[in-house]
Amino acid sequence: MKVLESREAFSREGKKRKGVPVPQGKAPTRLLRHVCSDHFPKNANRFFARHDFLLQSKPRNEMVALISPDLHEDDLQLPPRKRTRIDDSPTSSKTASPRIFAPFRALGLVTNHIPFVLQTRSFKGSTEGPRIHLLTCLGRSWAMWEGGKMTLLFVGPDEAEQISFMAVDGNNVWAAAGPDVVKYIRGKEIARLKNPLGSHLSFILVFGSQLLALTEDGNRMFVWDTGSEELQATITFEAGFTATSILHPATYLNKVLVASSEGALQLWNIRKQTRIHVFSPSSLLTLPANQQNIPAPAITALSQSPAIDVVGIGFASGEISVYDVRMDERLMRMSMQDGAIRALSFRTDNHAVLASGSSTGHIALWDLNNGGRLLHIIRGAHDGAVTAVEWVPGQPLLISSGEDNSVKQWVFDSPTAAPRLLKFRSGHHAPPHLIRYYGDDGKQLLTASRDRSLRCTSVVRDSRSFELSQGSLAKKATSLSIPIASLKLPPITALSYSSTRSKDWDDILTAHTDEGFARTWSMKDKKLGKHNFSVAPESKKAPATGAAKAVWVTACGNFGLVSSSTGVIYMYNMQSGARRKSFELGPYPSDASNQAQSAGSSRKKSERCVTGLASDALDRVVIAGTLDGTVNFFDFHTTKLEQTLVLPSAVVSLTLHSDSGLLAVICDDLIVRIIDIETRRVVRELGGFRGRVLDVTFSPDARWLLTTSLDSIIRTFDVPTGRLIDAFRTSSVATSITFSPTNDFLATSHVDSVGVYLWANRAQYADITFQGIAEDEVATMALPSVQGEAEDEALEALSSLTVQEKPTDVFITPAQLDDDLVTLTLLPRARWQTLLNLEVIQQRNKPKEPPKPPEQAPFFLPTLPGVETRFAIDQSKPEESKKETKRLQKTAASSESVFYKKLVAEDPDGIYEDFYNYLKAISPAAVDLEIRSLASLDSMRRFLTSLIQRLRSHRDFEAVQAFQAVFLRIHGDVLIANEELREELLTLQAVQKTESERLIDLLSSSLGTLGFVRDTM
Repeated sequence: MKVLESREAFSREGKKRKGVPVPQGKAPTRLLRHVCSDHFPKNANRFFARHDFLLQSKPRNEMVALISPDLHEDDLQLPPRKRTRIDDSPTSSKTASPRIFAPFRALGLVTNHIPFVLQTRSFKGSTEGPRIHLLTCLGRSWAMWEGGKMTLLFVGPDEAEQISFMAVDGNNVWAAAGPDVVKYIRGKEIARLKNPLGSHLSFILVFGSQLLALTEDGNRMFVWDTGSEELQATITFEAGFTATSILHPATYLNKVLVASSEGALQLWNIRKQTRIHVFSPSSLLTLPANQQNIPAPAITALSQSPAIDVVGIGFASGEISVYDVRMDERLMRMSMQDGAIRALSFRTDNHAVLASGSSTGHIALWDLNNGGRLLHIIRGAHDGAVTAVEWVPGQPLLISSGEDNSVKQWVFDSPTAAPRLLKFRSGHHAPPHLIRYYGDDGKQLLTASRDRSLRCTSVVRDSRSFELSQGSLAKKATSLSIPIASLKLPPITALSYSSTRSKDWDDILTAHTDEGFARTWSMKDKKLGKHNFSVAPESKKAPATGAAKAVWVTACGNFGLVSSSTGVIYMYNMQSGARRKSFELGPYPSDASNQAQSAGSSRKKSERCVTGLASDALDRVVIAGTLDGTVNFFDFHTTKLEQTLVLPSAVVSLTLHSDSGLLAVICDDLIVRIIDIETRRVVRELGGFRGRVLDVTFSPDARWLLTTSLDSIIRTFDVPTGRLIDAFRTSSVATSITFSPTNDFLATSHVDSVGVYLWANRAQYADITFQGIAEDEVATMALPSVQGEAEDEALEALSSLTVQEKPTDVFITPAQLDDDLVTLTLLPRARWQTLLNLEVIQQRNKPKEPPKPPEQAPFFLPTLPGVETRFAIDQSKPEESKKETKRLQKTAASSESVFYKKLVAEDPDGIYEDFYNYLKAISPAAVDLEIRSLASLDSMRRFLTSLIQRLRSHRDFEAVQAFQAVFLRIHGDVLIANEELREELLTLQAVQKTESERLIDLLSSSLGTLGFVRDTM
């Protein structure tokens, strides 16, 4: 494109410019001729660096002199010699959130110590019976479950305080959190009732149109109106009565029973705010005659029976009373010998059965028709205390929850038969300390906990999670009358798997606390495997070995490696369980100096504890890390020790990325060292930890290494550069981390939570920068919350994964480095050539001859009868008049294009940024059409103003020249004939001359400098 033709000539000797002056005529014809004169050098494009006229090779003082000899260096703000960072924000602030990971979802959370709430709904015409909904507490939020299939419906939002009690009223969910009672409808907060005293609330009860709440100290009861949300009354109890729970007796109007921790029971009239009757502990339960001075046990459970005036009362001593509150008489007395009573519930399907749950996890069933005889007892129904038991109205179905993070449904096949576990939803009841992704699809997690269980947690759907069976422990526990937990295996300390042969034989290998052998597991069968891999020597005369410390399953799935605390390493066959090989560590290298080994030469082989095992993907080398600070490389087939790498500190654990051959070694000196198993050298050392490193994991491509430490910070290191690129602090220490094989989620387990938390990888959803960060830029993140299984909720959760703050690009060039420099567009040169020669191009592409009709008519044309074939061609209808109506003409005149709307919307004194961005985005043919559509003088004046203002801004110089040439060529006759546009044309002429001379000066100085540099070199 040549918008302006240069008439300048530069000589190498004098570097002087010979210019052609532009005459300033007054006539419109002369004005148009000189405005169209060319001032653009022909060969200037090759001297432009990117798109700015910035002379970087000239010294600073010379640059000032070339731009303006009259200005001093201090009076002119020069463009920087280096590219500057662009910061769109007014002030720079520290990172408010991690750049790579965002909280996504919590797994494995079912319930806690707060009792669940049961709601049944019947619908007219339904043949499936009533619908069951369960409301469970998850700490600071609550979850609504569908009781039929135990699927999660939705989860409430997180509160600032822990939820202390919950209630359900139709579609409304009430939750007491701290001093507030919050009302929800379908998971959204609708109202909030506040305690005027500011103290925490411990119990709430929906009482018709009122809401009753007890304070945490048990001294007051508040009464709110749920409609107006106003506090109606405050009831203060006398000293010595600490209220713990409230029960509304059936058919009692405006009256409630209030239980206390002193063992007393009171009947109150809420409307009149008066106490009606006091039930003393001596009448409610049996007190020993010789222990009258001992305080009565607290009332821990209240339940309404199907019979009017009869309630069930449970005490902390394990005693149960069936009491008639109308007659003030105890009808029955039962007792559980295994802890306090935590929950009571009466059966409502015409069977007089009372269910009670104890603090030891047992559920007892009492036959009320036989004087409260014990009908059945379910020992170990829950691994923790039973928090609630509820009978489904009209059904032989009992639902229980416990502090073991589980909700279970028990069905009774006959009135006298023992209950059968129908369905349940559960998770770990102790915080998991070891988690690993299983398989290559990233849909399952293996989690080991201090509750002595190994679970498979599904990332996709909670209903697919399960616990790997350890045998028929329930029958053994029942026959021996001992808890099931005492029969479980010790906690897992090491875990390894290979899913290659998971359909053929056992594929998981675990080591347990203080056990001298490793155990196999089968994921396919969901149970404990067949084999135990012992670390004891085959010879009986050999010295005793220690406990199994590390395990590893080879990539092929055929072999399992086990090491002990005394330095023994054995290889077993995963299919047969036979011992195949053994690896000898030998003594500590005598020629090595190690700070962790004060007397290395005197150490015996049996004293070298192996803390980590690994093998490569091709089964060529076996790697063993020891507590005395060595990494040993063995030949897989010959078991020969090939090399020993001595580290400055003890080796705590090993993590191998099989695809890349990178081995992460956690050392005791708070440094993570990365070893290349091919060269067997330390390639990276990652530090900066303020506490002991607990676990590490690689990303699937081995580019990132993620670590968790006792300082409660999860760090992300870039392995190629060795820099810290992301870090965030959690509310509690993460004990174990693992990265998804599909690169989408990071899973963490924490020291004070029974759940597994997922953090989404933002790099999968948005463009982020991987820049190094400082320690003071560590953000504090809250743990993810539980989400329902609805797809829309999962999609809405992904909205938080986008990066809110625009990342800073250090390589970006500003739109204009300096106001005194002329800037071109980044569009190709052919774009402006096409615009200037559009008529020639259209004429060249015009078809030479009209399209020909088809040679043969289609076969489906109708024919006329006769010997010869003749087609029945309809007579053409007379052409209708294509004359446009006045309505169409008015509509066409009133419609405005986007081009004109943007032109009118711009400020006449601005730089027309949006308008020119639009022009640069559309095609040259569209630009030509829009310029031709400028029919009125007002639109032409606006376009001339846009050209003037854009030239004054020193931006898009060649684009303005192209638009100006097309505009003057198309509308030149109109501009000559109308004197109204004379002022704008004169202004355009002056601005054009000024900017052209500025451009020529800049090019002259640049060419002179480049010529000088070329001659000197």
